[in-house]
Amino acid sequence: QVQLVESGGGSVQAGGSLRLSCVASEAIYRRYCMAWFRQAPGKPREWVSRIAPGDSESYADSVQGRFSISRDNDKNTLYLQMRSLKSDDTGVYYCAASDTYCGTGTGYKFWGQGTQVTVSS
Repeated sequence: QVQLVESGGGSVQAGGSLRLSCVASEAIYRRYCMAWFRQAPGKPREWVSRIAPGDSESYADSVQGRFSISRDNDKNTLYLQMRSLKSDDTGVYYCAASDTYCGTGTGYKFWGQGTQVTVSS
């Protein structure tokens, strides 16, 4: 069972930046599709970004140009650099991993526990 642990969340003013990290318990990143999701209070979980084993990246329209996903395979760590943050970016951010799914839905096999991001205007 792969375990994912997110960190890096916090409170920030609108326009600020944060970098989230997600460490995996195993060396999976070269083989797995990795993604970030977020969930605001009272709303469904929303796909934010993903990076495939071949390093192709994709982003939700709402974060395109402001967020950047990357990974360090040697450190088993996934990152999400977030810039120009808005109040709408507030929510719990989750990382997810799968070797059988690489889409924008919630079909990923493994999930972290989430880290809170709060953006105040």
